[in-house]
Amino acid sequence: MKKLLSMILIAAMSLSLLTGCGGNDGSVDGAETGTGSVDGSTSDAGTSDAGTSDAGSASNAGGSSEVWKIGGIGPTTGGASVYGIAVQNGIQIAVDEINAAGGINGVQIEYKFEDDEHNEEKGVNAYNALKDWGMNILIGNVTSAPCVAVAAETAKDNMYQLTPSASSPDCAKNANVFQVCFSDPNQGIGSAQYIGGNALASKIAVIYNSSDVYSSGIYERFKSEAANQPFEIVAETSFTDDSNSDFTVQLQQAKDAGAELVFLPIYAKEAALILTQADAMGYQPMFFGCDGLDGVLAIEGFNTDLAEGVVLLTPFVADAEDEKTQAFVSTYVERYGEIPNQFAADAYDAVYVIKAAIEQSGATPADGVSGICDKLSAAMTQITIDGLTGSGMTWVETGEVSKDPRAMVIENGVYTNFQ
Repeated sequence: MKKLLSMILIAAMSLSLLTGCGGNDGSVDGAETGTGSVDGSTSDAGTSDAGTSDAGSASNAGGSSEVWKIGGIGPTTGGASVYGIAVQNGIQIAVDEINAAGGINGVQIEYKFEDDEHNEEKGVNAYNALKDWGMNILIGNVTSAPCVAVAAETAKDNMYQLTPSASSPDCAKNANVFQVCFSDPNQGIGSAQYIGGNALASKIAVIYNSSDVYSSGIYERFKSEAANQPFEIVAETSFTDDSNSDFTVQLQQAKDAGAELVFLPIYAKEAALILTQADAMGYQPMFFGCDGLDGVLAIEGFNTDLAEGVVLLTPFVADAEDEKTQAFVSTYVERYGEIPNQFAADAYDAVYVIKAAIEQSGATPADGVSGICDKLSAAMTQITIDGLTGSGMTWVETGEVSKDPRAMVIENGVYTNFQ
């Protein structure tokens, strides 16, 4: 299975060299799509102004005229596009499956995705555009900062919001918002406990983004939990969104302090630069990250050989042998030409979480946005989901999900179980 996935990944990377384009800021970036909205369809992600999913009124001929109008928001351009595109694609696969099986309680889904470029203001603009379209359920945002901004708006409208991957606790501080991903505190605590419990290193360095709520949130809880673990943090350095291209100072401090492991609670774009610059310095510690590192293999222009041995906590691994994962990976590769990351899997699960909440609550589109939100929010603490990213997933009233993380290591260009 690993050899097959490696061959698929190599083929997909070769294809991306022919079709991919660079980030709009000229920096190392994931594959981009056109800006603006993308309506759900069976066409590849990135096709702007595509026709709507085959879920419209024609699909309901002879039956109910109601439809579920699910909107999605995330970055399909810019530095975080590797995450947004994956989420867009993961949602699409689940929507297509559910519609083909008859919809949710016989009601079909229409799906539309908007680009927020990992920007708060554009996230709110995307939300308003989806409201004008008639959205009654939101999956998004993909990243934390825009999600916090949009969550303030969905709270005003009492719109049910489920984020697949925005992990800041501030995203779910309102009663209408829930998370499929682990929260930042849980990732920080879990990482420290895993490193300490498995004796991965005795001297640890941390490089984090002090201007990003995702990164700084994980770092703070990692640091507090480190006091309970049998390792020492020997170097703590940071960067900001305005100084995220040269990490030689941070790496030199880690190297001089004798750090055997560098903890990176950051996104894949910066991680790719850190791995590249560490290699140029001849510094070869173990690198350990969280779900933000998932997608590093898809960063355009990055030498993926440098990611060999990188470990990350993530709820999904593409080479898992269960039937559900294999079917999802096969569909994703066939449709989009690359192996799905954890963000795609969380997004796929998000659609099925919504389906279960609707079935549990008996909600219908006729309930209206606020009525749907009240019913689904109440149902979230009553459902249990076996998904790609966790078995027996449950939710609490604070919006957090309960599921077990797994440690993955990159070997031969694919993710596999660690230890």
